[in-house]
Amino acid sequence: MSGQSTTNPTTAPAPAPVATGGWTGAVRRRAVRALPPDKLLPDTQPAYMASWIYVFGVLTLAAFVVVLASGTVLALRGPAWWHISSLGHYINSLHLWSVELFMAFMVIHLWGKFFMAAWRGRRALTWITGAVAFLGSVGTAFTGYLAQQNFDSQWIATQAKDGLNAVGIGAYFNVMDFGQMLMWHIVLLPALVGILVVWHLLLVRHRGVVPPIARRERSAEPAPTAEAIPEPVLSTVPDADQAPRS
Repeated sequence: MSGQSTTNPTTAPAPAPVATGGWTGAVRRRAVRALPPDKLLPDTQPAYMASWIYVFGVLTLAAFVVVLASGTVLALRGPAWWHISSLGHYINSLHLWSVELFMAFMVIHLWGKFFMAAWRGRRALTWITGAVAFLGSVGTAFTGYLAQQNFDSQWIATQAKDGLNAVGIGAYFNVMDFGQMLMWHIVLLPALVGILVVWHLLLVRHRGVVPPIARRERSAEPAPTAEAIPEPVLSTVPDADQAPRS
């Protein structure tokens, strides 16, 4: 039996690859499973995403980038620079109006997603991160007004201290302490809002954009068949011409 192989033609399946790499490899594999490249950076979107409510979400992100960029310049130049420099006045105004637009766009996006019930389909955490980011933005804007170093900031601080002392947090969040409010404004709260925004975007990529609420179509009743249509009932009352004559 020369020229014939005696080995089994069926080959055994290849062994499964062994997971290696320690905790860094485990984190990488889990991240790729949760957000593969085609989901993290998609090149197509559902048709129902062509809505103004998502445009306001993108505008919120664009305004947030301008807020961070202008705030970085103000932080590098110092809290009093914009009082004595024409360029500082411009950067400070750019920072202020980008914050105003950021808050306006976020409110429109937030209310729009509320009425769209954006927490449907296991998207509750996506909604929560967006709502908490809005609350963190309110606190960041508040501390920004306190860091202006003018009569406006003094008035806001003196009016707010009584309310904060009344709820028992005045010792930890002292609005009359300029240095503490400045650090809250340029370090802690922006970091919190930034983390929440990135987390929110990753959850949107992971769960996808919420689809529109489906209309409840009325269940159409089947059309009656010819056999189901009853025959017309003939009247038993004689016509006037056929009535018996007396």
